[in-house]
Amino acid sequence: MDVKSQSLEPAMMRTEGGETARQGDSWGSFAWFLVKLIVAVLLLRTLAFSPFSIPSESMLPRLMNGDYLLAAKWPYGFSRHSLPFDLPLPEGRIMACSPERGDVVIFKHPIDGRDYIKRVIALPGDSIGVIGGQLVLNGTLVERVQIADFLLPLSPNTGCEWGGESTRLADGREACRYRRFRETLPGGTSYDVLDFGLTTGDSYVPVRVPEGTMFVMGDNRDNSRDSRWPAAAGDAVGLVPQDLLVGRAGLVVWSTDGSAEWIKPWTWFSAARWARIGGTL
Repeated sequence: MDVKSQSLEPAMMRTEGGETARQGDSWGSFAWFLVKLIVAVLLLRTLAFSPFSIPSESMLPRLMNGDYLLAAKWPYGFSRHSLPFDLPLPEGRIMACSPERGDVVIFKHPIDGRDYIKRVIALPGDSIGVIGGQLVLNGTLVERVQIADFLLPLSPNTGCEWGGESTRLADGREACRYRRFRETLPGGTSYDVLDFGLTTGDSYVPVRVPEGTMFVMGDNRDNSRDSRWPAAAGDAVGLVPQDLLVGRAGLVVWSTDGSAEWIKPWTWFSAARWARIGGTL
């Protein structure tokens, strides 16, 4: 038995040493995997997609407060605004490309640098104005026809604004009724807008969009501080430099009506607006 113990001991020591070496290799491999994962995520967020949430109702009826979407980074080129962190890099874009009329874009506010989302209406060289709530693009009235009213179910995320009318849906839920129009830009891009009636934003003297900028508007025309007003921190955006583009809104990946509570997991599912998830812009 002594002989066997002596003969086994070196083998056990070798085994323990081997296990220690393998454990070291495993930790090293795991650390290297984490590094590659972090780099991959940063590249994905910088070059491909980035998540954004909708905090207001300025883009109703297409986007609602409580929507979460992915924006594509590559369509307009890359700049320091494409990065997940606001690093003090040089201005300008590489592989720059201009958006198209009708694109729903995310950009940095020219004054306060916060993320905003609006629809591109006019591009450099275009003349854009508003008469009685109807767009005038390059001297021609943009086609706009009234369609069925938009019914917005009320929830913690969605109230009834001054231009809406309280009503009740067939299932008994409270909702807000808004006047809705279908607008069609030259080239055929169509989308729905809300218009509550004549307001100060429904009259805008035509201007020529300068080179390198874009004229943007919210689809909720009477509840959007956009290019119709001069840029001001926390307010309107004015004519937006295209170098401030972050990406093009693409896909709604989640939507909630705001009624979920962390201590009640079942409400995470009941609060979801399932019909909106997967919708493209």
